[in-house]
This record gives sequence, structure tokens and C-alpha cells, in this order.
Amino acid sequence: MDLISHQPNKNPNSSTQLTPPSSSRYENQKRRDWNTFCQYLRNHRPPLSLPSCSGAHVLEFLRYLDQFGKTKVHHQNCAFFGLPNPPAPCPCPLRQAWGSLDALIGRLRAAYEENGGPPEANPFGSRAVRLFLREVRDFQAKARGVSYEKKRKRVNRQKPQTQPPLPLQQQQQQQPQQGQSLMANYSGATV
Repeated sequence: MDLISHQPNKNPNSSTQLTPPSSSRYENQKRRDWNTFCQYLRNHRPPLSLPSCSGAHVLEFLRYLDQFGKTKVHHQNCAFFGLPNPPAPCPCPLRQAWGSLDALIGRLRAAYEENGGPPEANPFGSRAVRLFLREVRDFQAKARGVSYEKKRKRVNRQKPQTQPPLPLQQQQQQQPQQGQSLMANYSGATV
């Protein structure tokens, strides 16, 4: 059997181009989110640098993004407050959904560290941002009648461990002994 070596095509007329591997959807979204946040910082009055950015600035950014939301969040005085499928339209505003905000913060938190930010100073992981996300989740759950409660894990109830069956040879050896002892007890004889 002959070994065939696989060599690249050295034909100058061939049109092979090297393309870099395509980024994942997550990586592309993370880059877009990071660019949007950096643009927000540049447009801020006064403009902010990344090292001076705090959790409060992240909250301003999230409130800014709320105007582009697509999720109906009912006010507490709305007749449809707490109904998951309202029967008619209402004037309540559209907001960013909690899940979208949570995913956005996760991507920005990763992007911050990838762009040289120290993890201990990450404004996207600040306590204020975590509390804000929790409040948004809880309010939206009440307003839309959607439960975000964690599902309880089922506890595996293990059956009591039984002894594995004895090999056939051991069973045969024990049977006469068991039979003799039973018979000995039955007949009143002692062994």
C-alpha cells in the first residue's frame, strides 16, 4: 500500500484564500454590546473614561436602554397588572426584559475583563447592578404575572441498598446449611 502525502496545492492559478475562523454569535454580540457601552461613555456629559466608570454609570446605561425595550410592563394601577396575557391593549410602557438585561450585563462583565479591566473593579459586577437586576426581575414578574421562581430539584430517593446476589456456587454451599439448621430447629434436634 502506498502512502500518499497530502501537500497543499501549489498551483499559482488556484484561488485559495485564508479566512480567519468566524466568531461565535455570543462573541459578536459581546463585541457589539461593548462598543455600544463605550459609545455611551463617550457621549456622556461630561465624557467618561472606562477607569472612572462605576456601577451608577452602568445603571444609567441600563435605564437609557429601557427606551428601546419590547416587553410590555404594566404599572401597578393598570387593570392588566399581574395578567400574563392581557385581553386588550393598554398605555403601559415597553421596557427591556429582565432576561435581556441579565444577559447583557453578563456579556459586558466578560468584555470588561477581556479589555484589560481588573476583575475586582468591574462595574458590571457591582452590588448596585446586582440589586437593580433583582428588582427588575421581581417587578416584571409581578407586573406580567410570570414566575421566575427557581424550580426545586428533585431529591433522588435511593432505594435501600440490598446485598448483591451471591454467585451460584456460594448459594449451593449455603443452601444445605440453611436447610439443616431449619430442619434442626423443626425437629428439635441440636447440631
